[in-house]
Amino acid sequence: KPHLRINHRIATARENHVTLYGPIHLHPHQLTGVNTQPFSFIPIHNLFFHPQKTPDFKTRPGGPPDLISDIPDECLAHIFQSLSSGDRKRCSLVCKRWLVVEGQSRCRLSLNANFEISSQLPSLFSRFDSVTKLALRCDRRSVSISDDSLVLISLKCRNLTRLKLRGCRELSDTGIAAFAQNCKSLKKLSCGSCVFGAKGLNAVFEHCVLLEEISIKRLRGINNDGDSEPVGEPIGPGLAAKSLKSICLKELYNGQLFGPLIVGSKNLKTLKLIRCLGEWDRVLEMMAGSNSNSTNTDGNYDGLVEIHLERIQVTDFGLSAISSCSNLEILHLVKTPECTNLGIVSVAERCKLLRKVHIDGWRTNKIGDEGLSALGKNCANLQELVLIGINPTTSSLDVIASNCRNLERLALCSSETIGDVEMSCIASKCSALKKFCIKSCPISDNGLEALAWGCPNLVKIKVKKCRDVTREVVEWLREKRESLIVNLDADEIEAVDASASEAGGAQEDGPDFPIVETDVTSGQAPGRSNGRGSLFRTKFSFLFGRNIAACALRRWSTGSSNTNGNE
Repeated sequence: KPHLRINHRIATARENHVTLYGPIHLHPHQLTGVNTQPFSFIPIHNLFFHPQKTPDFKTRPGGPPDLISDIPDECLAHIFQSLSSGDRKRCSLVCKRWLVVEGQSRCRLSLNANFEISSQLPSLFSRFDSVTKLALRCDRRSVSISDDSLVLISLKCRNLTRLKLRGCRELSDTGIAAFAQNCKSLKKLSCGSCVFGAKGLNAVFEHCVLLEEISIKRLRGINNDGDSEPVGEPIGPGLAAKSLKSICLKELYNGQLFGPLIVGSKNLKTLKLIRCLGEWDRVLEMMAGSNSNSTNTDGNYDGLVEIHLERIQVTDFGLSAISSCSNLEILHLVKTPECTNLGIVSVAERCKLLRKVHIDGWRTNKIGDEGLSALGKNCANLQELVLIGINPTTSSLDVIASNCRNLERLALCSSETIGDVEMSCIASKCSALKKFCIKSCPISDNGLEALAWGCPNLVKIKVKKCRDVTREVVEWLREKRESLIVNLDADEIEAVDASASEAGGAQEDGPDFPIVETDVTSGQAPGRSNGRGSLFRTKFSFLFGRNIAACALRRWSTGSSNTNGNE
């Protein structure tokens, strides 16, 4: 089969330096200033003339035939799409044609949205006239683009489907509203550290009827600490509520203002509430109550599939409302100290399709064997379980191991009750377990040795800050099970009573194994603060500390999605 040989460094050459006869090549006398690193090979079919025919080669005086002009623009664009962003930029320097094709075929664009770029926007978007995914980022020390620039972008990119705004503090409700009217095909909006407020967001929800996903972080325009808009102006639902599938709210003072949007989104599948101040039980109860008309035959609302609740004020009443989501598959409950076994039991008894459960009990001892046993009895599809700051015993672990036959990923962190006996229980009954992580638990070499005879499908173990586990038993385990990967941080053992040490030592093992982080302080750990950030952290003294949210098993989750096929 014919192949097109492309040098990723070819962009520094001029058009008359590049020739094509079979593969692209450069003559030795043309290599001045050109990097001659090994070529990359990309198969391109149907790009050459039929092998049985003699092509009518285009020739240049004193040079070999040139066939680049015979490559259709569509094929050239397809080649560019397989290159990295940097290589695409280099290719655009080869000739005028490549410059045009590269610009017209680029769908993603990320810009440094400083005010200085405003004068260049017309020519920039005349070249990149097919952009559908745009990111505008501005450093907090710089002045961002204004409303006029955003309106210009919306007129040039009417087919925009994704927009990400970061630190664009000069954008107001007026600019966002004008943008929404011009870009009605928007499907995803993500904004952080901006200052527009409810009026701009309501315009988006009213005009962008295809909106499917929204992520809001540190939106200061709804803090109600100024006189620019009415206090407590509700946000949503708007026409976009019919298509909205994912809502993510992070670090908001008045997140409850999004209540109408959450309640009115009937097709919502994912809800993430992370470090948002205020009481959330009422919003969750209203969400469950408003969807009573779209319940199934069992009387449960079957819309939401994934819920993340992290460092927010929610109680068992909120969990009881969540339990009406009968199709719930993923639940993250991180540092919600008012949630108890009662709420976990309510969710487990009615959400029987749960596949992934992450619980960080913050060592409050309000969630234990009773709640975990309910999960084991009712959630037979459980594949991933992360327990941080919770003290399960063999009674609940036995129920989980016996009933959850598909449990493949298990992480146990900062538990005072996980010892050698519990490790033996896991080894003998978790036959489907593939990846196991244990951190800051009082296990010894005997507990780790039990894994040599159990868990036949186990492929990877990670042991962190378990003082009584030695390197000798790890080497012995590797000899017994040669295919098993065992990671031990014995050289870095340290105390578990400081959030800073926990957060700092949890990210040094590389991305190939889950990061399991714990924080056992009462949220008094110091953090970097200046200006508005200082005020924000002061108001969030209960919710903040080190940001060591339960992002455990992120890579596991990604890997498992390929096998499950239903994520």
